[in-house]
Amino acid sequence: MTGDRVLAPEPPADGSKLKGPASYFPSIEKTYGRPIQEWLDLVNERLDQDAHMQVVAWLKSEHGMGHGHANAIVAYVRAARA
Repeated sequence: MTGDRVLAPEPPADGSKLKGPASYFPSIEKTYGRPIQEWLDLVNERLDQDAHMQVVAWLKSEHGMGHGHANAIVAYVRAARA
């Protein structure tokens, strides 16, 4: 793992909704029954060795995640690591 943990975003203080890939996070938690931080940690580790679409494919095949949800998590982690 890269040593730097990608943290889940805090809800906006003004009560607005999260934007971009993070806007999917509440639905991901509800649909797959795991906290978003667990998904972020898994993806962060995988991105050390695999490309974006390989990690998306892994989330889909190994965890039954839909493409949009998988892509949102990977995109969020990649942006945070940049």
